[in-house]
Amino acid sequence: MTKTRSPSDTYPHWIYDDSPIDDPFGYGERAVEFLRRLKHPKSTLPRKQFQLDPWQERIVRAIYGPRNQDGSRVVSTVVILVPRGNRKTSLSAALALLHTIGPERVPGGEVIFAACDRNQAGIAFREAAGIIKADPKHLVPVTKVYDAFNAPKKVAYSREGVELEVISSDAPSKEGRTPSFVLADELHVWRGDGLWKVLTNGLDKIDNSLLVIATTAGRGQDNIAYEVIERARKIARGEITDPTWLPVLFESPADVDYASEEAWRRVNPGSEHGYPSIAGFRRHVARAKDSPTERDSLLQYKLNVWLDHSTSPFVDMPTYDKGGDPIDYEAFRGQPCWVGVDMSKTTDLSAVVACFRDGDTYTVLPHFFCPEEDIRKRGDLDGVNYASWAKQGFITATPGNVIDNAAVADYIRSLAERFEVREIGFDIAYAQGVTAPLVDEGYPVVTIRQGWITQSPALNVLERAIVSGNFRHGRHPTLKWCFSNVAIHTDSAGNRTMHKGKSTDRIDGAAATWMAVSRAAAGDSGLSILCNPAVTADMLVL
Repeated sequence: MTKTRSPSDTYPHWIYDDSPIDDPFGYGERAVEFLRRLKHPKSTLPRKQFQLDPWQERIVRAIYGPRNQDGSRVVSTVVILVPRGNRKTSLSAALALLHTIGPERVPGGEVIFAACDRNQAGIAFREAAGIIKADPKHLVPVTKVYDAFNAPKKVAYSREGVELEVISSDAPSKEGRTPSFVLADELHVWRGDGLWKVLTNGLDKIDNSLLVIATTAGRGQDNIAYEVIERARKIARGEITDPTWLPVLFESPADVDYASEEAWRRVNPGSEHGYPSIAGFRRHVARAKDSPTERDSLLQYKLNVWLDHSTSPFVDMPTYDKGGDPIDYEAFRGQPCWVGVDMSKTTDLSAVVACFRDGDTYTVLPHFFCPEEDIRKRGDLDGVNYASWAKQGFITATPGNVIDNAAVADYIRSLAERFEVREIGFDIAYAQGVTAPLVDEGYPVVTIRQGWITQSPALNVLERAIVSGNFRHGRHPTLKWCFSNVAIHTDSAGNRTMHKGKSTDRIDGAAATWMAVSRAAAGDSGLSILCNPAVTADMLVL
C-alpha cells in the first residue's frame, strides 16, 4: 500500500478540548434541545430518549451555532469521516429531521437522503422513520411516512409542505432538485459524479442550505469522495481558509499499528460510550494477522485509513505455505473429488485442479497446460520458468503454439479413472473445445458462472481453509505462483472477486481452485451427479 501524507494533523481536537463554540442566536442550543427530545427505538435511555453523546453534541453545536449577522448559518458543508459502527447514520437521520420537522425546517423545503443505490439510501431513511414511529404522541400525528415496497420513500410534514425523500444514483430521474438539506451517505462508494453535481447545484439555488457528507474511508483517488475529503483535510490543516466547511475527520495514518487498541479508540469516538464493540475489533485484528483482505478491511472500515488501491492481495504467502507438506495422492484413489477447470486463451496457461474434502480440510491436485512452442520465451515474459516446471511434471507442454484441448480432456479422463469425480466445473470462457467431448461421453460437466454471486462465498471458504492451515497443496510451484498473483476486489457490500494484480499476471490455477473448492464445499450429498438419473446435460449449469 502506497503511503500518503499522514492525516494526523487533521484530527478534530476541538471536539474534546471544551473550547467555546459561537452561538450568538442560541440556534446551536436549540438544535441540541430538539435532538434530545427525539426518541430512538433502540435507545437504552429512559423513555427511549435519543442518545446524543458529547462528541456528537459538539458537532451539532459547531454546525448550527455559528451564524452570520442575518442569522444564516456560517457552515454550509459538513464532512464527517468516521469509521463504521459510530452511529453516524443515526446522527445524520436526526439532523435530517431537524430540517424536516424541527426548527431548521424551510416551508416547502426538500430534504434529501442520497446514496449510491436505493438500499444504501434506505438505511438512513429507516433510521428517520424509526425515530418518528418511536414517538407516537408527538411525531406520528404530524407526519406521513411513505415506505411501501419498491415505491418512493418519503416523510411528509404537511403543515408546511416539507418532504424528506430518498434518492440514489440509480434513480430514473434526479434533475430539478432544490434541496434545503442533503445527506450524502457513504460518498466513497458513489459511482460517477452525476448525482453529486445535481445535488450540489440544487443546494446552490437557495440560501442557507446545508450539505452533510457522512462517510467511511474509501479506496483510490479517482473519485469524487477523495476530492471532497482532500479539500476537507486542507481546511483542517489550515492550508485553505473556508469557514463554510466543517471538517470532522477521524482517520488514521497509513502506517498505523492496526493491533493497537489505543489507535483504534482514537479514531472511534463512540468507543468511550460503548460502541462499536471492542471485542469485535479484537476478533477482526486476529483475522487480519493472516489475511491481507481482512487487514485492508480493518484499516479501511474500523481505522479509517484511505487506501490507495482498489484491490488487496488474497493471502499472505507464508500463511499459504502452511499447507505445503508432501501429499500421497495414491491414498485418495477411489475417493470423491471435485474438479475445477480454467481454460485460458489457446496461447496462455490453463489449469485443472482436483479437490478432495475431509471435513474442513481441502486437498488439491493441480495440473497445468501451456503450448510447447516458445515455452522459454513465454516464461521470460511472465517472469517464471515454464520449461523447468514442464520437466518436473507440474505442466504439460502440448506440441505447437496453442494448447491442445484433447490433452486437457485426456487428463480429466485420467482423473476420473483414479478418483470418483463427482463434478467437473468449467468457466465457460474458452472451454467449448474441452467440454463438448466430455459431455458427449457422459462426464459430469457443469458450468460455473463467474462473478461475485458464486465467487465471493467460495473465496470465504477457501480463505478460511488457507488461514487455518486446512488447505493442502503440496507446495505445487505453479499453483503457488498463481495465488501470489491474485488481487481481490471488494465492492461496497463486501463482496469479493479475484483479479490479476497486473495485466500480465496469471491466476488460472487460483481460479480453477476456487471453483473446485466451492463445489467440494457444496458436495455433501454423498452421490456422484452421474448416479442421479434425473440429471440431464442441459441441467448442469450452476
